[in-house]
Amino acid sequence: MQSSIRKQLLKLFSDHEGEFLSGQLISDKLGCSRTAVWKHIEDLRKDGFELEAVQRKGYRIIKKPDRISGNEIQLGLQTNFIGREVHYEESVTSTNTLALKDAYDGAPEGAIVVSEEQVSGKGRLGRSWYSPKFTGIWFSVILKPNIPPQQAPQLTLLAAVSVVRGIEAAIGCKCEIKWPNDILINGKKTVGILTELQAEADRINAVIIGIGINVNQQLEHFPDDLKETATSLSIETGKKLNRSMVLQAILKELEDLYVDYLENGFQVVKVLWENYAVSIGKQIKARTLTETIEGKAIGITDDGVLLLEDKNGTIHHIYSADIEI
Repeated sequence: MQSSIRKQLLKLFSDHEGEFLSGQLISDKLGCSRTAVWKHIEDLRKDGFELEAVQRKGYRIIKKPDRISGNEIQLGLQTNFIGREVHYEESVTSTNTLALKDAYDGAPEGAIVVSEEQVSGKGRLGRSWYSPKFTGIWFSVILKPNIPPQQAPQLTLLAAVSVVRGIEAAIGCKCEIKWPNDILINGKKTVGILTELQAEADRINAVIIGIGINVNQQLEHFPDDLKETATSLSIETGKKLNRSMVLQAILKELEDLYVDYLENGFQVVKVLWENYAVSIGKQIKARTLTETIEGKAIGITDDGVLLLEDKNGTIHHIYSADIEI
């Protein structure tokens, strides 16, 4: 009950951003007493929100804390279902691990797991993902699309496009995508995406998309082996950024593109992905588990498979590889 009232209160402030809301109006909208309204306002203050209170005007939020728990995410969130349920933990092994469990336990589509820290963050090909506390955005989203399991890799590319568009909308920073799902700024990795599947032979139960974003790290925060290849949004913009605002923008882009994809198919995602791709049209090396193939990246298939044309004109389908441009 308390959680439900808190969500309603935050939505009320969100719908009237910058405006004063009277205690009586809040009481009427939430169906609780003026005393209960005051208590919920004080709870928001304890959580780090700065609120202004003016007699005969009411309350307004003037500053949100730099946290990414449910309260901060949902204040100002412009989605219908993605991010409307938030499972927040200050520290987790991996948000994907927790999201897989939540999906199995019946979490609704669009629910997200978010944490301030991952102690065992997962990357592609079994690698770890460096996820220090209170600096980045580490989250996983649960989707339940009615598509064949073999089409699930399309959602990884959809997520990459959504992240790029969300970052651009939030802070105006131009990003590129390195196949299949690394987000680069000025050639350095800023975002990693890992998709995992819960499925039967002929149907998807849930797709878990894990996204790690370097936001407010500075160069000294990165281990020595990452300083040459990694960056953060703060390093690239020269500003400390509000992480929940960045996440909200990404969730909105993700929902908009996902709904369009379910209605109209993969073609729009494919075109957008190729427009953002750093490797398309360039000479690359693709290192698979068994060989290294050199050639020109000429596009992707509808299944998200990279097409590489070697010097003999042979087209290779690259399903999983490390790419060097």
